[in-house]
Amino acid sequence: MQNWQGHTAIVTGGASGLGAATAEKLAAQGLRVALFDLNEVEGHAQAERLSALFVKVDVADPASVASGMDAVEDALGAPRVLVNCAGIGPAAKTVSRGAAHDPDMFAKTIGVNLIGSFNCASQAAARMVAADPVDEDGARGVIVNTASVAAYEGQIGQVAYAASKGGIVGMTLPMARDLADKGVRVCSIAPGLFLTPLLQGLPQEVQESLGMQVPFPSRLGKPEEYAAMVAHILANPMLNGEVIRLDGAIRMAPR
Repeated sequence: MQNWQGHTAIVTGGASGLGAATAEKLAAQGLRVALFDLNEVEGHAQAERLSALFVKVDVADPASVASGMDAVEDALGAPRVLVNCAGIGPAAKTVSRGAAHDPDMFAKTIGVNLIGSFNCASQAAARMVAADPVDEDGARGVIVNTASVAAYEGQIGQVAYAASKGGIVGMTLPMARDLADKGVRVCSIAPGLFLTPLLQGLPQEVQESLGMQVPFPSRLGKPEEYAAMVAHILANPMLNGEVIRLDGAIRMAPR
C-alpha cells in the first residue's frame, strides 16, 4: 500500500462539502494540505482548523491555477496528491418556456467542472512527474477527480452538469494512460446523493425523501464517506484509470 504521509496534497473546493471532508481526512493522515477555493472566509477558516494552506484560486482560469500551484510548491513542496472537488451545479432545461438553454451558463458549468478539473490535473501532473519516485514502483503522485452519477443518468434540467461530469468520466482513462509511464495514477469518483451544502439547504423532509431513493443504505451519503474513498484510492496502488460509483446502488430517475 502506498503511504503519502508527509507529502503535499491539494484539494480544490476544499472550503466546504466533499472537499472540506477530504482535506480533513488527508490532514489527519499526516499529509501537508493546501486548499484551493474562491470562498476566502470559509477557506481561511478551514485552513486554520487543519493547519493547512489556503490559496484563492479560480480553477477555470489556468493562470490562477498556475499561481496557486506556485504558492503551494513554495510553502509546502511539490504536490504529490490532487483531489478535484470544486464544482457548480446550475439547473436548466435544453428548452424552457420556449427559450433555449443559456449558452453562457452551459459554458460556465463546463468551464468550472470539466476544464477546471483538467487545468488543475494537468498542471499538478507536470509538477508530479518532475519529482523523484517515492517507492519501488516508481510512484510520483495520484490525481482524483470528482464525476457524478449524473454522468450516466443525468436528470431533467441537468444537461450542462451531466455533460461536464461525463467529460470527467471520459478524461479519466486517457489521462491515466498518458501518465502511466511517469508513475502518476488517475482515478475518478462518481458520487450519488451526498449531503453537500447544496442539499443541506433543502428542508429536512426533502433531504429524507431524497435519501429514501437510495437502495442501501437508504440515506444521503456523508462527505466523510467520500473522503474515505479518496484515502483508499491513495493507498491502493492498483487503482488506476477507474471511475468508481459511490452511490448506494442508486440509478437516477428522469426527475
